Formats: sequence, structure tokens, C-alpha cells
Amino acid sequence: MTIDVEQYLNKTFPGLTLTPSLYQQWDIGIHVEFGAGFYQWKDNGRLNLARFHYVYHQALAIFNEIFSYSDEILLVTNVYQYKPAEGKKKRIKVYDRYIKNKQLKDHLKQQTLPYVWDDEDVYISRFSLKCRKQDIHYVLLIKAACNEDFRLKPKFGTGYSYPDVFFINLTKNVIFFIYDDRGCEVIATNKETIKPLGLKFRNWIDNRK
Repeated sequence: MTIDVEQYLNKTFPGLTLTPSLYQQWDIGIHVEFGAGFYQWKDNGRLNLARFHYVYHQALAIFNEIFSYSDEILLVTNVYQYKPAEGKKKRIKVYDRYIKNKQLKDHLKQQTLPYVWDDEDVYISRFSLKCRKQDIHYVLLIKAACNEDFRLKPKFGTGYSYPDVFFINLTKNVIFFIYDDRGCEVIATNKETIKPLGLKFRNWIDNRK
């Protein structure tokens, strides 16, 4: 049931670090810009909720194009911290709130990895769970990923370190990452796998490296 994230990456995406800027690290990929032409705020200082609904629509459309109900998914979450996690396995909201099957949560795996962030030595508490699309409250999970910088619900929580959530399609060898309401990255081992995605959503794609 469990799978080692680093072993999978070393074999399938050699040289890749599972952190933001996947598109910059890998030759085969797509960068999608969310909400182009819409500003997050209205002139009266209130959030432009219409823009966020459009962002959710974009993110979900891309997710549904990449992931089918038969695909095996590795749901990976990075939590960045200045001290390594010690002792008892921590539970985080990504899995407690957004995984439907309580028994499946028993297979949640946690690792602590060193990482350099803005020239500072930090640690990644990495959580991973092998599952399928139907095991995830993916609509809410995707909205929470988009809501990182704003007081909108659903949300993963508050604090300086908002988790990064990566959806890895083990069946197709595709990684999907929403960095916030501004966009997402999709990388793959085979150009043909994501070619339909690029054609279908070509008006959303920003391919500047």
C-alpha cells in the first residue's frame, strides 16, 4: 500500500526535487496561469470572488483531465519547518479532512528531509499516501490549495508554512502541483501523455521558462 516517494522520483523523474518550480526542473511540462485578466481584489477593497470561482474551475478542469478514477495516485504533502519532526507521527489537515476512507489514513507515510530554503537550512516533513481519485475530497482539496494567500475557505490552516500538495499519477507518470491562486505546474515523463492537456487548455498555458 505504501510507496517510497524518493525511490519513485529517482527512478521515474531522476534529478527532480519535489518542491515548487517543477516546470523549471523538468523538460516535459506545462505551466498554466490561473485567472489571467482578473485581479484578486475589487476597487472597493473586497476580494473578487468571481475570479476565485474561475480559478477553481481551471484547476479542477486540469485535474480531471489528468486523473481518472482508475489511476493510482500518490498524494504527497510537504510541510516546511525549522526543526525536524520528532517522535509521534503528526497528523495534518490535508489527510484528516480530505481523505474519505479512514482506514486508508492508517497507511499514511511520513519522512523528514533536509532542505535549503532562501539560503536557510530547513526541514521538510513529507507525508505521502497512495490512493485513488474517489478516495479524495478533491474538489475541496484543490480549492484549499488555491486559497493559500487569502482568507477563504476551505484552507489547510494558517502560519508561515502553508503545505505544498503534489498529486502524482503513478499510472501515467504525471505530477500536478497548484502553487497558489496564480497557477499550476504539470510535468510528465512522456510528451504524448500531456499533449491532449496542452491542446485542450492552450489558451491558459504560459510556456515561458
